[in-house]
This record gives sequence, C-alpha cells and structure tokens, in this order.
Amino acid sequence: MIAAALARLPAPSIALWSERAAPASARFVEAFDVRVEDAAALAEIVAGIERTPLAATALVQLLRLGASLDVHSALVAESLVYSMLQAGPEFAAWLDAQPVSDAVESEPGPAVVAIREAARLVLELNRPRSHNAFSAEMRDALCEALAVAAADPGITEVVVSGRGPSFSSGGDLREFGTFADPATAHMIRSTRNAGRMLADLADRVTARVHGACIGAGVELPAFAARVEAKPDAYFELPELSMGLVPGAGGTASIPRRIGRQRTALMALTGRRVDAATALAWGLVDAIV
Repeated sequence: MIAAALARLPAPSIALWSERAAPASARFVEAFDVRVEDAAALAEIVAGIERTPLAATALVQLLRLGASLDVHSALVAESLVYSMLQAGPEFAAWLDAQPVSDAVESEPGPAVVAIREAARLVLELNRPRSHNAFSAEMRDALCEALAVAAADPGITEVVVSGRGPSFSSGGDLREFGTFADPATAHMIRSTRNAGRMLADLADRVTARVHGACIGAGVELPAFAARVEAKPDAYFELPELSMGLVPGAGGTASIPRRIGRQRTALMALTGRRVDAATALAWGLVDAIV
C-alpha cells in the first residue's frame, strides 16, 4: 500500500536508511526513489531538488515508469520528458544565465574515426580539444558508424573509445537551446539515437572510457555489454542543474546497470562518481 502511494507521489521520495538497519526494512526502502545513509547526503539531495523541482519530479517519475518498460520504450519516454523540460522555465533560466560562447576553431578530421580490424570495428570519438563534447556532428557520425555494424554480421565486436584526455564531457553546451522546437527535437532523437543503436548492438559492444565521462559520456557506454574504465575515469549526470533530465539514454541504460535509486542519486546531486565506486556499483565492469 505504501509502495503504491510512493509510486504515485508527484515529488521525489527519499529514504534515510543504513545497511545497519533491520534487514526486514530493506524491501520497504526499495519503494523510495532514492536512498541515503546520513543527514549530509540527505541535505545534498534536497538542495538539488530545491534548485530545479520540476526537473527533479520529472526525473523520478521517468525512472519509476522506466522500471516497467523495455529499453526502447524507455528511450521514447525519456525523449518525451526531455522535450517537455526543454520548453520549461528551469531550462530557460539556465540558458539565460549562460555567457555568450566565443567562436571555437573547428577540430580537424571526422568527429568519429572508424577503423575496421577484421571482425572488429573500432570507433574513436575524435574531438579531443573539447573533451569529445557530444555534438550533433558527433551523434550523427556515431549513428552512421553503428549502422554499419548493424548491417554487417561479419562485425562481431564493436569497441567505442575516445581520443584525448577524456572519453566525453557530455552534450556540447554550445548547442543547447539551438533546437527548432521541442517536438522537432523529439523527432531528431527518435530517428538519430545512438543509445538505441548501442542497445541493439549491446552484446557486441565494449566501451573503453577514461577521464571525464559526463552526461552522454556515461549514458551511452552504459548500454554496452562491457565497460572498461581507466583509473582516472569519473562519471557525472549534471542535467538536473540545467532543468533537464539525462537525454542521451541514461534513464534507460544506467538503471539497468546500477538500479533506479543510484541513478536518481547521481542525477539529483550531480555527484562525481570515481572509477572504484563505479566498479563497485556495476556502472563499469573492469578498471584496466
């Protein structure tokens, strides 16, 4: 009865609970959106919710719904919620607060370098000066390369990595707010969705990550059957601070690795997760 009430609650629910508590209470705690073990962590989450309450509520509702959906339906739900928030006041306020971006010199070469090695296809994100910010150009190039793997059964392994100091610093902030309208943005995500393609190819995909793995930089690798991280890798979901939810597939991919509550913890706080913690949680499969 309480679980059903929590599932309908139009706000995030937080359980203050420790592993030292009575084991019988563990199942009850699973019904909450997020679990913390101390007052400091509770305050951190509450502060995140208070900054962007609309996005925070949309996030937990999306994660609740996603738990009952297949990965492709969860991606559709995520895109719809993301588009809704793109038209909301919290995202507008974040956009208004951003400084005008200086012109940035374009980087040479393709946004994604594809290398065929017999039955292996190696895909390297190739915008190192921007820490491989996930731009529309990079999204389209990655989708094109993944389409090759999907069409060729002779490709039995796909390895995705990033050149430069980071795997990916997440969405290219210079492009935020440049969408024509939320409906068109949803259609673009429906037709050019690297997360969906990675989910379809997951059994063949290994992601090798290092440095900053932020936003799309953690959301996309989480679809892979195997994720290998360098010791310097760290992971963040900063979208709530912008009045958004993860939009590169993270609400579909990350809960399938670390569960709904830890996904909510990352998103509601924007907390940095180091490689050792990511391994303990199952966000990555090995530190190499």
